Amino acid sequence: MTNQKRVCIILGTRPEAIKLAPVIQVFQKSSKFQLQVILTGQHREMVEQVMQLFNIKADYNLEIMQVQQSLNDITCRSLQGLEALFKAEKPDFVIVQGDTTTAFAAALAALYQKIPVGHVEAGLRTDDIFNPYPEEANRRLISQITQLHFAPTPWAVENLHRSGVLGEIHMTGNTVIDALLNVAATQVVCDVPGLDWESYRVLLATVHRRENWGEPLLAIAQGFLQILDKFPDTALLLPLHRNPTVRVPLQELLGNHPRIFLTDPLDYGELVAAIGRSHLLLTDSGGLQEEAPSLGKPVLVLRDTTERPEAVVAGTAKLVGTTTENIVAAAAELLSDSDAYEAMANAINPFGDGHAAERILQIVQNYIHG
Repeated sequence: MTNQKRVCIILGTRPEAIKLAPVIQVFQKSSKFQLQVILTGQHREMVEQVMQLFNIKADYNLEIMQVQQSLNDITCRSLQGLEALFKAEKPDFVIVQGDTTTAFAAALAALYQKIPVGHVEAGLRTDDIFNPYPEEANRRLISQITQLHFAPTPWAVENLHRSGVLGEIHMTGNTVIDALLNVAATQVVCDVPGLDWESYRVLLATVHRRENWGEPLLAIAQGFLQILDKFPDTALLLPLHRNPTVRVPLQELLGNHPRIFLTDPLDYGELVAAIGRSHLLLTDSGGLQEEAPSLGKPVLVLRDTTERPEAVVAGTAKLVGTTTENIVAAAAELLSDSDAYEAMANAINPFGDGHAAERILQIVQNYIHG
């Protein structure tokens, strides 16, 4: 079609790939748009797994990833690569997701070429510029140069109004629920060597955030050990982040425990299956706070702040921090009190109904085509 508008969707990390996959799929099916998918390469193998799972291919890959890359490295190489692509391809609209350095750099690169930006998962806030770092700054900066804000919840909408941002604000739900429900419907499995899912109440844990590096990470690991000691019928499944700053200390502290199963990062299908079979989650992940409640699993958030307070208010997640004592106490309550567990497991997920991507497509269509 000669009147097709060109849309570029930019992503660099696994969470972006998961949450943008449903958006990419609906734009690919639309006759009104010509879609280009651009990878920065901030993550490599983990993004490729997601792309394969959703049968998505990239049109361009900047391949910026380097060993021990800094935030400056990611930002500068993304800006330079995207400047050249945007000048060559001349997109009519750019879509970014979340609060990664890739998302910020892509939004900034689009601004420099005067290309309108749509921000998926807009409006998340902790009101602490260094927690999480650099995500809180990234999402606030993106909000200032966005034309279409796709907010997942009423809380996010209110945050955007309170921030005085320009651009249209739309509540869409969170696209991660679209992705989760689509994958869960395929009856995915998660087989971990040596782990008998039927013999234990399995605790699924993930830890990776920068603010938890160092002493908080050690305290979290001690919490895991004390929980397993207190409840012999539990086991811990901990997929390790590839960053050695996180990976090595956890291997050293937890690697020899007979009921702790350390694995490489699970692909998204395996992760969805693991959520479904686990008893509860202990995590500093943002996405898991949104995903696990859709499968009826309580989430203990290993952070001092969360940009997803909707989950805490709804009762699907509990903010427990990073001290060993608090982690053990919160887990012990859910493992020993069936009423407390059922209250969290049966709470309503506030993050959407699985149709967020369709709403985003319609909003962009109305914006571009009038």
